[in-house]
Amino acid sequence: MPVYEYECNECQKVFEVQQKMADAPLSECPECKGEVKKLISSTSFQLKGGGWYADGYASTNGKLSDSKPSSDKAPACASGGGCAGCPATAS
Repeated sequence: MPVYEYECNECQKVFEVQQKMADAPLSECPECKGEVKKLISSTSFQLKGGGWYADGYASTNGKLSDSKPSSDKAPACASGGGCAGCPATAS
C-alpha cells in the first residue's frame, strides 16, 4: 500500500499515512483538525538485479557496460564506419 505525506496548514506538522490509491486524500490533521495538503516527496524506487545496466546498453562480453565513454576513441558510426560498433546493435 502506498505511503502518502501530508502537511497541516495550522500546526505545520508533517505526517505519513498508508492509504489505498483509491482512497480519498485526507482533509484534516489528526492532531489539531486543521486543513492539510498532500505533499509530493521523493521515492526510494531503485532498479536492481542483473538486467539493469549503468548506461542502458548491454556489453558484448557479457559484463556490465562502463558508464564512462572512452574519450580516445570515437564511435564507429560517428567516424563514418557505420553502426557495427554501436552498442544499440549488439545482440
